[in-house]
Amino acid sequence: MAEYFLGLDFGTSGARACVLDEAEEIVFESRLAYADAASPQNWREALFDLLAGLPAEIRAGLSALAIDGTSGTLLAADARFEPLGPALLYNDARAADEAGTIAHPRYGPTSGLAKRLWLAKHYPDAAFCFHQSDWLAALFIGQGGLTDYHNALKSGFDVERLAWPDWASRLPGAHWQQKVLTPGEIIGPPTPELARRFGLNPACRVRAGTTDSIAAFMAAGLTEPGDAVTSLGTTLVLKLLSKTRVEDPASGVYSHRYGSLWLAGGASNSGGGVLKQFFSDADLERLSAQIDPAQPSGLDYYPLPRPGERFPVNDPGLMPRMAPRPQSDIEFLHGLLEGMARIEALGYRKLAELGATPLKRVVTAGGGAQNAAWRRIRQRALNVSVEAARHADAACGTARLARFGAEFMSG
Repeated sequence: MAEYFLGLDFGTSGARACVLDEAEEIVFESRLAYADAASPQNWREALFDLLAGLPAEIRAGLSALAIDGTSGTLLAADARFEPLGPALLYNDARAADEAGTIAHPRYGPTSGLAKRLWLAKHYPDAAFCFHQSDWLAALFIGQGGLTDYHNALKSGFDVERLAWPDWASRLPGAHWQQKVLTPGEIIGPPTPELARRFGLNPACRVRAGTTDSIAAFMAAGLTEPGDAVTSLGTTLVLKLLSKTRVEDPASGVYSHRYGSLWLAGGASNSGGGVLKQFFSDADLERLSAQIDPAQPSGLDYYPLPRPGERFPVNDPGLMPRMAPRPQSDIEFLHGLLEGMARIEALGYRKLAELGATPLKRVVTAGGGAQNAAWRRIRQRALNVSVEAARHADAACGTARLARFGAEFMSG
C-alpha cells in the first residue's frame, strides 16, 4: 500500500490540508474557511471536515501527519481539552499589563508568555494552556502538555539551552509549562476512536508541529546557511538560515532554532497591503508589465499602510513616505516596488550586521512572488539570485515535516 503524509495548516481565516506521497509529490490539497478565527470549536470542525474530505485511500495509507498553527495564539482548556473561552489570537494585545511585568523586551503584549499570564489571571482553574497547534494535536492523540520549540519560543522557552528558564518558571501559569519537543518528533498515534471515525491508518504517527510562518519556510525546502525566504504577502516577512543566532528586540529581530542552524528574521509592515490601497490585482498585473525594472524610478519611497514600522526599523511613529506621486500610475507603482525592495535589502543587511550568515539566495513566497518586474527590481537591490518558491503553502511545509520528521530541518 502507498504511504501518505499529511500537513495541516491552521491560519486566521481558515485551514488547509496538503498530502504528499513518498516521492514528495503533492497528491491532494483542500482548504476550508471558518467564521471565527478565535473559536477553537471552529478549528475542531475544520480539522474533522478536512479529515473527512481526504480520499479513503489516503486515510487508510496515512503514515504520518503534523499540524502548524498561528504563532502566539493561545487558549485555556479543562482536563478533557474543552476550551474555557475564545482563543487569544496572535495579534491580541489585551495582555499589555502582564507584558509590563516581564523583564525582557522580547515579550510584548502579543507574546505567548504575556497571554499565558493573562489566561492565568482569568482561568486559574484551567488544566491546560495550549498553543493552537498543540491543542489540535492533543485532540488527535488524547494527550496534552506537549509542544514544540518553535511555538514555545515566545512563551518563554530558552531555545538555546532547550529548557524553561528559572525566571519564567516563577511567573503565574508556570504549572502549565509543557514538555517541549523538537518539531517533527513523534508524539503518538491517533486515538482509536479518531482512527475508527475517519478510517485512519491506526499506525499513523502524529508528529510535533510548528508555527505557520516556519511551515511556509519549510515548504521551500531550503537547507543551506545564507538561504532565505521572503514572503510577499500583506506584509513583508524575511527568514534567513544562519549558522549563528541573532537577537535584537530593538530592531524586531529574533531567531528560531532550526535543527543545527538558526532561522533569523523579522517582519516589516510594508508589503502587499500598501499596494492594495492604490491598485486592484488587475491593475497591478497590467501596470507591472509596463515597468522597466532595469531603470531606477528616481523616487525615494518608504511604503507603509499606516504610521509605524517593526523591522528593519522598529519605530511605532515612523511615517509612510510615498510622495511626491507622479501623474503616471506606472511610475508610482515602480517607486512603491522599488521602495519595498530597499526595505527588503535593508532587512537582510541588518541581519548580517547583527552577525547572521550573509545572504546568498532568496526564494519568494506569497502573492507577490509571481510579479516578474518586482522580482527583477528586488534582484538588483539584493544582488543575489531571486526565484519563486516551487511550493509556498504552509500546509506543504508541514507535510514535509510529517514526511521526514525532526531530521528534516537539519537537511
